[in-house]
Amino acid sequence: MSTNTTLLLARHGQTVWHAENRYAGISDVALTDEGRAQAEALGRWATAHPVDAIWTSPLSRAILTAAPAAHALNLTPHTEPALRECDFGVLEGRTLAEFEVENPGAAEAFRSDPVANPFPEAEDPTTAATRGTAALHRIAAAHSGERVLVVAHNTLLRLVLCRLLGIPLGEYRRVFPRLRNAAVSELRLQGGTVALMSLNVPCGTES
Repeated sequence: MSTNTTLLLARHGQTVWHAENRYAGISDVALTDEGRAQAEALGRWATAHPVDAIWTSPLSRAILTAAPAAHALNLTPHTEPALRECDFGVLEGRTLAEFEVENPGAAEAFRSDPVANPFPEAEDPTTAATRGTAALHRIAAAHSGERVLVVAHNTLLRLVLCRLLGIPLGEYRRVFPRLRNAAVSELRLQGGTVALMSLNVPCGTES
């Protein structure tokens, strides 16, 4: 019988761009005071629901969000470069509304299918889904039978959830409108199967 491994996926805390709905992809954007409070809430959640390991994206907003949980459990987080957020190209630091003013056709195409019609100069979402999914499989293999907290990013995790659950990637914005900051989604991996046990469960302070 194969062993269950539990991955607890959390989006980082609120950033200074999040409040303005600006795309923060590969840009290293700071947490707000609310974002730091959300990180502390995730730390309290981890105290009540201990994990065996913590993995994060290399971006500071993910590392800082994971820090209170790591401190509470006396764990040293691992950094996985493949968990970084998607590169949003010309939308980095901008809103979709701003982009729509200058290029309404491209904005509408993105809304209709964000994978077939990514932003100009952005990372191919299919490529992002592949690297993120491979990273989660590597993490699960390294922690067979354990519980692992993974702190990463809104778009990357939604793409990965679609890939793991057999949902067309182009549906990621519709099926998963957003992952709340510092909320936890539980995946159960057993053999070649993946089950979504919970989605977007808040830890306390949320946005």
